[in-house]
Amino acid sequence: MKTKIGYIIALLLLASCSQRNLVYFSDLKEQDVYSEKIINNAEPQIQPGDILSITVNSLSPESNILFNKGGAVSPTADASILNASNKIKDEGYLVDESGAVDFPVLGKVMVTGLTAKEAKDKFVTQLSKYLKDPIVNVRFLNFKVTVIGEVNRPSTFEVPNGKVSVLEALGMAGDMTVYGKRENVLIVREKEGQRSMTRINLNNKEFLASPYFYLQQNDIVYVEPDKAKAAQANPNNRFIPIMVAAISALAIILTRFI
Repeated sequence: MKTKIGYIIALLLLASCSQRNLVYFSDLKEQDVYSEKIINNAEPQIQPGDILSITVNSLSPESNILFNKGGAVSPTADASILNASNKIKDEGYLVDESGAVDFPVLGKVMVTGLTAKEAKDKFVTQLSKYLKDPIVNVRFLNFKVTVIGEVNRPSTFEVPNGKVSVLEALGMAGDMTVYGKRENVLIVREKEGQRSMTRINLNNKEFLASPYFYLQQNDIVYVEPDKAKAAQANPNNRFIPIMVAAISALAIILTRFI
């Protein structure tokens, strides 16, 4: 009889718990040395709504201030030029709905779909008509990703260098909680007027070669809770732990008298 009661208790405890795989890339054995060629290192492409820092430098301080919104100027520039440049620092250039930025002298310059390097080369080509050997730098000012769901610090994070992987974004959010489903993470992405949603499996090493390994600007990473967390949030289940504890206590009492 005691054996049967013990068996029932074990079943109840197993029913109240769920075993989950909390290890990233768990299909990679401890002794394995896994490597592969990086083929998913896609540079972010400029999209409407992006804010770009575009700085121009040349040997002419006057031309520098003309072509810059708070950009670099020559070290030999006088104080008035430096102050004027600093006042408009970090304003950036907004990419409009048509995919262009309104740049001094050049007017509308189409940049949508280009990487920062490709945009830089385009500006160098066009500015060479007005400047000798111009130096141009292009970077994102509002590159950000959002991580929500079962993480310790859900938030929106700015990425100054414009490059971040899913793992790095999760690290910035304090990693997943034990309730986060590592095998079913959702990535929401907007590109060229289309919104797509893709699920990834962080238990599988094949994700390292996924085109979603690196995030794009404005991506949203949603970590879904497992059934255990969902059950906790269900008001109909709030008495289950009490019932399990009561049954366990009753079973212990019965084992002493039977």
